[in-house]
Amino acid sequence: MPNPIADPMVELPDVSTTPDLVRIEATLEGAATVVLNRPDKRNALNADLISALSDALETLHGAEGVRVVFLRGAGGTFSAGADLAWMGEALDLTEADNREDAMAMAVMLKRLWDLPALTVALIEGAAFGGGAGLAAVCDLAIATRETRFSFSEVKLGLIPATVSPYVIAAIGPRAARGLFASGEGFDADYAQRIGLVTDVVADAAALEAAQARIAAETLACAPGAMEAAKRLVDDLAGKDIDHGLMEDTARRIAAIRVSEEAQEGVAAFLGRRKPRWAEQ
Repeated sequence: MPNPIADPMVELPDVSTTPDLVRIEATLEGAATVVLNRPDKRNALNADLISALSDALETLHGAEGVRVVFLRGAGGTFSAGADLAWMGEALDLTEADNREDAMAMAVMLKRLWDLPALTVALIEGAAFGGGAGLAAVCDLAIATRETRFSFSEVKLGLIPATVSPYVIAAIGPRAARGLFASGEGFDADYAQRIGLVTDVVADAAALEAAQARIAAETLACAPGAMEAAKRLVDDLAGKDIDHGLMEDTARRIAAIRVSEEAQEGVAAFLGRRKPRWAEQ
C-alpha cells in the first residue's frame, strides 16, 4: 500500500526493453498516462506491445505516489485489436506455444486490473477485440462519440477468451454472449448503455478535458483508501449478504478508521484544511 503522506512526485524508471512501444507520461500530482505507441498499426496488439505494456503496468504498480493511470492510444486510435501479422504467425505455433502466447496477454490484463490506482481508458477512433477488452479492464472508460467497438474474433474463427472475464463483469453475460457470438460492431452510445463505457464525450478536446478533470479530482483522494475501495469491490462482488459478510465489512471500516490516512483525513475535514496528500 502506498504511503498516504508521501511526496506526490512521480519518478518512473524505464518500463521495458522496447520502451518505444509504450510511453509513460507522469505529472507531479500523481497522474500517469500510459500511451500505446504503434500509431502506424493503429496500436494493434502483438507480442512486443503486450510485453511492453505489461512491463509498464508492473512498474506503475510499484510506483509510489501514482493515484490515477490513464490508458490511451497514440495517433487518434485506442487499439485496433490483434495485429494481423502476429495472428498469422500464430498459425504455425503449437497449441502449447499458443497457450504461452495467450498467457502473456492474460498476465498483462491482470496487471492492469490489479493496479491500486484508479484506471481510466481514454478511447477514440476504434477499440476492437483486445482493445475493447482493455476498456473493460479499466475502472472507468471514456470514449469519444465517433468511436467504434467490436469483439469480432468469431469472424476469424476465434474467441475473445483472455478479455472475457473482464468484459462479462462489465456488461453482463447476455450482452457478452450476443456481441461475442455475432462479432457485431457497435458505437460509443451503445457501449455506454451496456456498461463497457462509463461516459461518452463529443470529441478529442472533450476527452482531454475529462482527463484533466479526473486527474484533479483524484488529488483529493487518499491513495491507500482508493486501493482498499477497489479491493472491497473485488472481494465482495457476488457474495451473499450474510452475517459473515457483515462482519467482514465492519472489520474493514474499523481498520480503516484507525489508519494514518483516516486520522489525517478526518482531522483535515474538521480543521477545514486540505489533507496532506492533497497538498501541492
